[in-house]
Amino acid sequence: MLHVVKTKRVYLPAEPDDGFRALVDRLWPRGLSKEKAALDLWNKEVAPSAALRTWFAHDPARFAKFRADYLAELAGSPAAAAFAKLCRERLKEGDVTLLFGAKDADRNQAVVLKEWLLSELGARR
Repeated sequence: MLHVVKTKRVYLPAEPDDGFRALVDRLWPRGLSKEKAALDLWNKEVAPSAALRTWFAHDPARFAKFRADYLAELAGSPAAAAFAKLCRERLKEGDVTLLFGAKDADRNQAVVLKEWLLSELGARR
């Protein structure tokens, strides 16, 4: 069976088919308990830098530049390389779900991180 990398809002309930659940936000999501989040990992190190996150401010008009700048950050990050290796291992066992707190499911760091991961893993998932 082919396992996939998915993105999902962390506020949605955990489901068995989520597989390995990794929060990829730098800040803990407001109003969410650790129990409800049901995380396997909180990896702040692969989140966008504080300066980039603050500049983006979830403004859809800034997403293209945010995406380019965040991809550049990931490309030079040892933490991102280690996360890609971990995801490669986890995908042998099941799906990997990248969790995010943003309201916009299409324009956020998890979407960009997934794109980068798939490129690193050499597969379309």
